[in-house]
Amino acid sequence: MWQEIKTEMELQAFMEKLHFFHDSCIKEIQYISGAYVNAELRMHAINDRRLLRVLVQRQCAELATLELEFGGLKYMNLIPLDETYTCEILAAALYFQDGYIYWCDKTADDAQDAGPFESILICAERLRWRPTA
Repeated sequence: MWQEIKTEMELQAFMEKLHFFHDSCIKEIQYISGAYVNAELRMHAINDRRLLRVLVQRQCAELATLELEFGGLKYMNLIPLDETYTCEILAAALYFQDGYIYWCDKTADDAQDAGPFESILICAERLRWRPTA
């Protein structure tokens, strides 16, 4: 069952429950634009869905795997590390700003030290999550 994060209190409880994503990794990412070509080869070329689904796995028995769904995606910065580096998430930041919700695979301090283009950054209108098997 999906659980939406709408308030600062829900956001803080979620982050605490996940220990701020400590010892996590992103396993998969899926983007759904809403655009398509129908059977008559007519294109619906409008990004009217803009959903980003992120499958996260954790080294924790509780909520070992969960799916994040960012709705109304505004942007995503993806910098995948190559095989010579590890990609575990030691801590993440999740916050509301200017009517949007942001998720970053680094804490606010780490992201600032690393620079804006050296981390994964997601900005969307809303966020919901669910545990997965």
